[in-house]
Amino acid sequence: MTDSELAAFLHRITDALERLAPPGRAAIDLDSADAFIWHADREWLEPVVEVNRVALGLLRGIDRVRDILLQNTDRFASGLPANNVLLWGARGTGKSALVKAAHAAVNAKHPHALALIEIHREDIPSLPQLLSLLRGSARRCLLFCDDLSFDQQDTSYKSLKAVLEGGIEGRPANVVLYATSNRRHLMPRDMIDNERSTAINPAEAIEEKVSLSDRFGLWLGFHNVDQDTYDAIVRGYAEHYRLDLPPDRLKAEANEWSITRGSRSGRVAWQFIQDLAGRLGKTLG
Repeated sequence: MTDSELAAFLHRITDALERLAPPGRAAIDLDSADAFIWHADREWLEPVVEVNRVALGLLRGIDRVRDILLQNTDRFASGLPANNVLLWGARGTGKSALVKAAHAAVNAKHPHALALIEIHREDIPSLPQLLSLLRGSARRCLLFCDDLSFDQQDTSYKSLKAVLEGGIEGRPANVVLYATSNRRHLMPRDMIDNERSTAINPAEAIEEKVSLSDRFGLWLGFHNVDQDTYDAIVRGYAEHYRLDLPPDRLKAEANEWSITRGSRSGRVAWQFIQDLAGRLGKTLG
């Protein structure tokens, strides 16, 4: 092999190795947007131009928890101490919608004060890396994990416990975590019962499992809505989006929709409104 052939061969090897090498960490600019999605594989925060959310005024039947969450979020945006929050309860009752609406409301009051960062459930083990990136930032960050729960053999809850309160560094002062879950203790009842039945010391086993919830200073419960609240939610959406339908007919159709779905909730009301808007030929912009 001649020198030129050897040089060309080595150049091809170098190119191949560069293609196989993992991409470098993308630059992170927390001032580029008010909302981001965390990508653990690249350790990158993807800016979100437009957040999919419902206006705070359209969320009905959750006045008490709304006010508590708003106060906590407003204090955090103002540079004051605030708690991690667990929003738990029945599905479709507005837990994630309230988090996104509260972020928008507080940023309207304190422009650009809070960055909303969504972390997916499967990326919880990468939370320490994310916090290390946020720790040195001057911007206050609201981490949001939707539908957080843990199943049998899943030990990532231990790392979450340490990050929230128990680690040496602790939670950065510029970060709080808001999580939603259908379970107050983030774990299914059969998982907790199994720990109780098989452990040498049942009480200690249960404490290990349920103590994760204790890391959240605020527990906000969401429950199934009654008929009057469901009707009020539907009316609020219809008025907001100017869907012209006689009140009696609107109520009857909304009730029929909820019966076919087998439940009444804010999510079911929103799905009905989307169907109604489509039938009326109107957009929900």
